[in-house]
Amino acid sequence: MVKIVGYIALIACSLFVSCDRELTTEDKIRQAVETQLATYPHSTLRDLYKNFFQDRFGPGHIIADSSSADRYLRSEIASSESFEGADYEPTGYEGRFLRVNLGVIADGRVPYEKFFDAFVRSVNGIVMPTIAEWQQEWAEIEAVIAQMDLQLEDMEADRAEIHRLLDDGHYVMHHSESFNRHYSPHYRIIERTIFEQEILPLLEKR
Repeated sequence: MVKIVGYIALIACSLFVSCDRELTTEDKIRQAVETQLATYPHSTLRDLYKNFFQDRFGPGHIIADSSSADRYLRSEIASSESFEGADYEPTGYEGRFLRVNLGVIADGRVPYEKFFDAFVRSVNGIVMPTIAEWQQEWAEIEAVIAQMDLQLEDMEADRAEIHRLLDDGHYVMHHSESFNRHYSPHYRIIERTIFEQEILPLLEKR
């Protein structure tokens, strides 16, 4: 599996503060969208939305019960025939979290217990926005996407579904059928500092 250039660029920007200062929020959003569509050209608006909400909310919504999260993770690894894609990639436009491919467990590079512990601890310290705050942020993200004049599959239907979801006080959305069919994603979200300190060194050994 390969490490994507987008993450390397994100790390470079974190080392040189001036890099972030040169980019506006709109620039960062646009770059995040362009990176996702270059990496996953079959992405839909709901897949873009998922990437951005994961960056804001992290993995909290799937770790309400750690025992269930453990069982589900073990089951997903055991039942998956392949783990395509990058070892890891940043979420959203701020890269607060990383999507880490479960293949790093399956091929033995990261011990299951270490991965799961990092995953569970990734909910610590998350300051969750209110739905109203997230709704406003998504409106700003959506405005940038609209300026890009993208021709995404089922775009209007997805836009309406996202608005209904938020109006009903919810925020979680799954990947599109198209994304699942073309990429068969298997990953978990890990907080950036935890990933860099505990998981990345193991991946760089091999």
